[in-house]
Amino acid sequence: METLPVSIRRLGGAVVINWSDGAELHYRAAALRKACPCATCRERRTGEQSAKSPQTLPVLSASEARPLEISHMRPVGNYAYNITFSDGHDSGIFTFEFLRSLGQPQSAI
Repeated sequence: METLPVSIRRLGGAVVINWSDGAELHYRAAALRKACPCATCRERRTGEQSAKSPQTLPVLSASEARPLEISHMRPVGNYAYNITFSDGHDSGIFTFEFLRSLGQPQSAI
């Protein structure tokens, strides 16, 4: 049987999801943003770059310099959430299975 979210709420700087198997897991915005499964973020994490792109120093925009927060979460079908972060990034689709694997119990945060 598939484990599904039954409730979601904010608690301090984290999002808390209660799962159908009774688990309550906490998710910090920075951890979710770092694990974003979108193609751009996956490519960045693996270090793949186009041969045409010169190496440049990273620059933070004003929104990236502020503390990261989850601005919005919306369901995608019955299998995922799309998460919008305060830095403007919004292309990641976080499946329930993936979210479940990323969550931390309260004692681990």
